[in-house]
Amino acid sequence: MQSRRAFLQSIGSVSIALQFSRIAVGAPKTSERPNVLWITCEDISANLGCYGDSYARTPNLDKLASEGVLYTNMYATAPVCAPARSCIITGVHAGSLGTQNLRAFMEIPDQLGCFTEHLVNAGYYCSNCTKTDYNFSARRGSWSSGEKHWRGRPEGSKFFSVFNLVTTHQGQTRYPAEKLATVNAGLPKALRHDPEKAPLPPYYPDTQRIRENVACYYTQITLMDKEVERILAELDRDGLAEDTIVFFFSDHGAGIPRGKRWLHHNGIQVPFIIRCPKKYRHLVPGEPGTKSDRLVSFVDLAPTMLSLTDLPIPEYMQGKAFLGKKAEKPRSFVFASRDRVDEEVTCSRTVVDGTFQYIRNFYPHRPRMPLSWYSEKTPIRNELRRLHAENKLKGTEAWLLADTIPAEELYDLAADPHEVNNLAASPKHQDILNVLRKELYGRMLAIRDTGVLTETEMYNRFSGIPYEGMHKLSDADYSTILSVARLVGMGPQHWKCFSKSLGHADSAVRYWGAVGLAAMGKDAGPAKDVLLKTLKDSSSSVRIAAAEALCNIDLTEAALPVLVDELQTPDEGLSVNEAATVLYTIGTKAKPVLDEIEKASQQKLTFRLAKNPGRTYLNHILESWRRRK
Repeated sequence: MQSRRAFLQSIGSVSIALQFSRIAVGAPKTSERPNVLWITCEDISANLGCYGDSYARTPNLDKLASEGVLYTNMYATAPVCAPARSCIITGVHAGSLGTQNLRAFMEIPDQLGCFTEHLVNAGYYCSNCTKTDYNFSARRGSWSSGEKHWRGRPEGSKFFSVFNLVTTHQGQTRYPAEKLATVNAGLPKALRHDPEKAPLPPYYPDTQRIRENVACYYTQITLMDKEVERILAELDRDGLAEDTIVFFFSDHGAGIPRGKRWLHHNGIQVPFIIRCPKKYRHLVPGEPGTKSDRLVSFVDLAPTMLSLTDLPIPEYMQGKAFLGKKAEKPRSFVFASRDRVDEEVTCSRTVVDGTFQYIRNFYPHRPRMPLSWYSEKTPIRNELRRLHAENKLKGTEAWLLADTIPAEELYDLAADPHEVNNLAASPKHQDILNVLRKELYGRMLAIRDTGVLTETEMYNRFSGIPYEGMHKLSDADYSTILSVARLVGMGPQHWKCFSKSLGHADSAVRYWGAVGLAAMGKDAGPAKDVLLKTLKDSSSSVRIAAAEALCNIDLTEAALPVLVDELQTPDEGLSVNEAATVLYTIGTKAKPVLDEIEKASQQKLTFRLAKNPGRTYLNHILESWRRRK
C-alpha cells in the first residue's frame, strides 16, 4: 500500500508538472533557447594551465577557456560532494535543507525540488551521466528517461546534459610511484608530471612520497582533460557546438589534505569556465578568452540555469542568477559550510568577499585533522602522521596536525594565498573581521542554517524534513540558539552565560552551553556542579557535550559512564557517533572504558549510512591503543 507521504508527494509532483506545463505555454519558442552541456569533474581546485598553474598539463581545458569566459571567483557551498550537489541541484544551501552531513539522506519538502524538473516540464531533454548524490532522493521527472546522453533526446528537442568525470576523484589519486611511472609512460612527454618538480604548499613537508602524491593528483587532472576533449568532439561531430552553452567546473576543491573537507580556499574555490556560442552571447557577458572576477556560488547555478532558459525562478531559491535575462547584480559575499563527513563530526562556516576569507569553527577544541577511515588512505596523510609521530614537523608543516583549531580565522587572500597567517587577532583587521562575522551570522539566520542542531537533534525534532521545521522558527528563537553558539571558543569570560544556558527550555541552547564549556577546557571548572546535573539531561546530545566538558576538567569518573551508555543507543547510530567522537577526542582519558568500547564496536546498529561512523571512531580508539602496546 502506498504511504500517505508517498501519495501526497505524487500529487505534489503532478501539481508541479501542471504548473510548469502552463508556464511553458507562454515561454519562448524552443528553437530560441540554448542547449546546455555541463562537464563536471570531482575533487580538483583551480589547478589548470588556464588558471596560471605552470605544473598543470591541461591543453583541452586551456583551449576551452580561450574560447569562453574563465571565472576566478567561483565557490562551492561545501568542501565535499553530496552537500555541494544538493545545493547545486536545488538552489538552496545544504544547511537550509538539512543535507549538510555526508550520506545522511533526508527528505525535502514537496514544494522544493531539482531545477531540472522545471526544464523537463518546459520541454528540455535532461540527461545525467551519471551521478546525482544529493543526500536526498530526486523525484521522478527530475531527469528524462532514456539514454544518459543528449543523443537520446526526441528529435527537435533542446537538451540539458551533465557528464560527471570521476577520473580526478580522491580515490583515483593515491597510487604509488610505480603506477605513476606507468601512467606517465603512456602520455606524451609534454603531458607527464615529474614529482621532483611538483609544487608544494607551505603546509606540506618536502618528502618524496608527498611529491609523488601531488604528481598523481595532477596526472589525473591531465587524464580528465583528455575526457573533456572527447565529449566536446562528440558535440562538434553532432553539429551542436553553435547551439550549446558549455559549462566546466569541479564539485569542490582538491582531494588531498587541506583541500576537500576544509573550508579554506583550496577546499571551496573551484575552476569554472563557460563557452557560449555567438548566437547566445547576449546571455553570457564577456568576450571569448576573457576572465571574470565576479563572485559566484554554487547556490547561484539553479537560478542561473532557469534564467538562461527563460523560465521563472522560484522564490525559495537562495542564489542569484548571474547569466541570462534575469541576471541580478553581483553578490558581495559567498557563504559555505562544513559539517560531518564520514565519522568526522564538526561544524564550521565561512564567508568570502573576494579579498578576505573569514572562517568560524564551532568546535575549536577538536583536532584540525582527526582520523578518518576513508581519507587515511591518502599518501600525504600517511606521511604527515608518520612525521608527526617522529616529531619532525616544524612551523607551518605542522599546521594540519594541530590538536585544536582557532574559533575564528581571517585571511588576506592576496597577501597570503596559502592562508597560513591568521589575522583574526590583528588589531588592524578588526573592522573587516566584524563585517564578515556579521555577514556570516546574518546568513545563517536568513537560511535557518540547521548546523546549529546536532544530527540527533535534527532527526528527533523534524522527522527527516528539517527545512520545514527550521523555517517555522521565529527570528528570535533561532537567534537565541545562535547567540550561545557564537560565543563558543571566544574566551573563558563566557562561562556564566554557558552555565545559565544549561537551564534553557530549548535543548539546542543547552547543547551549545555545554559545548562552550567543553571548548574552555580547565577554565570550565567553576561550572562543575551544573555540568554534573546536566549528565541527566533529556537530550542525548546535551548529555554527551556535558560529559566532554567534565572530562576536560578531569571529572572523567562521572562522565565516562554516560558516554559508554550512549554507545548502546538504538537511534540509528547518531548519538553513538557523537559519543564515540568525544571518546576519541579525550584520548588517554578513555582508557578506563576500553573494554566497553571494544564491546560497542562489535554491536550491530541500524544506521542511515553504508559505513557506520560511530563504530569507525571506536575502531580508531582501539587501534591507537594497540599501537601504544
